[in-house]
Amino acid sequence: MTQTTPQRPLRVLAAMSGGVDSAVAAARAVEAGHDVTGVHLALSANPQSFRTGARGCCTIEDSRDARRAADVIGIPFYVWDLAERFREDVVEDFIAEYEAGRTPNPCLRCNEKIKFAALLDKALALGFDAVCTGHYATVVTGADGGRELHRASDMAKDQSYVLGVLDERQLAHALFPLGDTLTTKDEIRAEAERRGLAVAKKPDSHDICFIADGDTQGFLAGRLGRAEGDIVDESGARLGTHDGAFGFTIGQRKGLRIGHPAPDGKPRYVLDISPVDNTVTVGPAEALDVTELTAIRPRWCGAAPEGPGAYTAQLRAHGGETPVTAVAVDGELRVVFAEPVRGVAPGQAIVLYDGTRVVGSATISATRRAAAASAAPVG
Repeated sequence: MTQTTPQRPLRVLAAMSGGVDSAVAAARAVEAGHDVTGVHLALSANPQSFRTGARGCCTIEDSRDARRAADVIGIPFYVWDLAERFREDVVEDFIAEYEAGRTPNPCLRCNEKIKFAALLDKALALGFDAVCTGHYATVVTGADGGRELHRASDMAKDQSYVLGVLDERQLAHALFPLGDTLTTKDEIRAEAERRGLAVAKKPDSHDICFIADGDTQGFLAGRLGRAEGDIVDESGARLGTHDGAFGFTIGQRKGLRIGHPAPDGKPRYVLDISPVDNTVTVGPAEALDVTELTAIRPRWCGAAPEGPGAYTAQLRAHGGETPVTAVAVDGELRVVFAEPVRGVAPGQAIVLYDGTRVVGSATISATRRAAAASAAPVG
């Protein structure tokens, strides 16, 4: 396989968040000879004037930073209002998933529904050939001529996990200029400074962009309301109370507010969240061991795999890989882990890899714990 290098100049729409990565990506696209137009996505109906440190994005300050970067690069620049689409497809989905006792990843949903659906579709309708972003990932041409998504050259910055929702059509119109260079973030900032981009020293945004203060539990409580429920152990014994099951995630240890220790003195972890009766179940760490899972809504970065296969899987944006056997059956993905893994929660994404190639992703719907697993393999 070879890295995809366009043979002709393309009309490229560069998504510019106002940060250093997207600014350098746009500059590199221009340097590669493409006809580049910058666009900032206004995703909030009521953006704040200033972000709080490194939290949040898509503020008025960010749009101004993106415009200044576009001016320095020398490209046209526009602001597109996608706030309503973002609210419906990302924010409301996030709230609904937590209300249902699941743990969503809004960055994947944003890439799927906003940056490579709404934005790309609009770009293609306007005559652009590709969308460029500052993600760290690589698009290559496979042996059959199809586009493949691979990890970035620098694993420390790899963002292929949150791009695992892209299909082959979307990959055919995606450019990631930062993905194939072994450069540290400091070197990207140094490059931005050499190019005269004022965002060179701007802090990276992190956490959830639409929760600028980082208080996810407070945000959800404001939308869903506080509802007192029980914290119980595996036997059903009541250990304490909480203000809303949405405030917990599978594998959580801190903030349980249980008044008395476990009989063995070991820490307790969240094992299950039941929105039906607003109950949170806690127990020992070993009870978190998962051996199998089922995932729904698979999205393949190319053709869907046929039959069972051996892959590695990533379960979190900054997590490691683990060997698995997986098979797609009746619109679901069934996965068996070579070794038990912990902290796997319904609502999370599982992304499958074949070496560095992203095979696809799916949303975890159910897990099987080690204590309950049978000897029969999934599929």
